[in-house]
Amino acid sequence: MTTSLPDRTAKPEPAVVPPKQSESRLGRLRHRPEVGALIGTIGVFVFFAIFGGAKFMAPAGAASWLNIAAELGIIAIPVGLLMIAGELDVSVGSVLAGSSMTLAIVSGHWGAPMIVGILCALGLGLLTGLLNGILVTRTNVHSLVVTLATLSGLAGLTLGLSRLTTGTTSVPVNPDPLSKSLFGQLIGGQFEVAIFWWLGLAALVTVVLQGMKYGNWIFAIGGDKESARATGIPVDKVKIALYMASGFGAALVGVIQTILYNGAQVANGQSFVFNSIIAVVIGGVLLTGGYGSVVGVVLGTLTFAIVNQGIYYTGWNSDWASLILGILILAAVLMNNTFRRLALSYKPRTAKKA
Repeated sequence: MTTSLPDRTAKPEPAVVPPKQSESRLGRLRHRPEVGALIGTIGVFVFFAIFGGAKFMAPAGAASWLNIAAELGIIAIPVGLLMIAGELDVSVGSVLAGSSMTLAIVSGHWGAPMIVGILCALGLGLLTGLLNGILVTRTNVHSLVVTLATLSGLAGLTLGLSRLTTGTTSVPVNPDPLSKSLFGQLIGGQFEVAIFWWLGLAALVTVVLQGMKYGNWIFAIGGDKESARATGIPVDKVKIALYMASGFGAALVGVIQTILYNGAQVANGQSFVFNSIIAVVIGGVLLTGGYGSVVGVVLGTLTFAIVNQGIYYTGWNSDWASLILGILILAAVLMNNTFRRLALSYKPRTAKKA
C-alpha cells in the first residue's frame, strides 16, 4: 500500500486581497440608510459656507443653526421613531405650547416651585401621548386624523384655559438658577444648553434602536404590524410608548423655551408640526415605516436647520428664501431616496466555495 505525497509543484490558492475587503466595507457603508442624509448635510453646509461667507462660519452663525437643530431634533427623534413604526404625530406643536403655558402658569402665575411646573409640563406631554396612543390603537383611525384632532383640541384648550386663568395669552416666569442652568443657559452667550439634551437623547435612542430588542420591535411593526403581532410583539403597547415619547419630547422643548425666554405664549410651537416631519424625511425615514435610523434623523435635522438659517447669511433677497429652501430640501430628499433604493436592493456577497 502506498501513500501519495502532496504535489509540491501545485500553486497555492491565492490569499484574500486586502483591497477587496476594503472595497466590501465601502460597499456596505454606502448602503447604510443615513449615507444619503450625510451627503445632503455636507452638501448644504459647503453651499452656505461658500455663499454665506465668514458670518455663516462664525460662532454666532453656527449657533443660529445649531440652536434650531437642537430644539427641532429633540422633537424629531421620537417623531422619527413613530414614523419608523408606521405612524405620524402632528400634535407636537400644541403639546409644546400647552406645556409651555402649563409651566408658566404653575410656576409663574401661581408661584409654585419650578420643579412643580416642570413636572406638570412634562406630565402634560406624556398624558397627551398616552391619549394619542390609546385612540390610535383602540379605534384604528389613521394616526394623522387622530393627532390632527389632538392638535386642534389641545390648542383650543390651552388658549381657553390660559385666558380663563390669567386673562392673557402670554405669561412671564422667573426661573431659579438651577432650572436656568439645566434648561435655559446660553453657553458662551450663544449656544443653547438644549444642544446637549439633543445629543444625549440621540445617543440614548440609538442604543435602544440598534442594541435592544425594543428597536427590532419598532422596525418590525413598521414593516408589517400584523406579522409583528403574530410573532408575539406587543404592538399596541409599543405604539402607545412611542406616542408618549413623542409627547415628552415636545413638552421638553416647551420647558426649554419657557425657561430660556423667561415666559410662554399660546402661539408657540406650531412651526414644529411639519418641520419635524420634514427633518425626519430628509433624514431618510420612510413615511410608510420600517426604515430609518437615529443618525439619519440627526443629520436631517441639521440639514433643515442649516438651510433654514443659511439663506439669511447669503445676502440674497429674502423674498426668495422659501423657494430656495424648498429646492434644497427637495434635492436632499431625492439624493436620500437614491441611497435608500441602493440600501433596499443591497445583497451581501457570499464567499464562493472551493
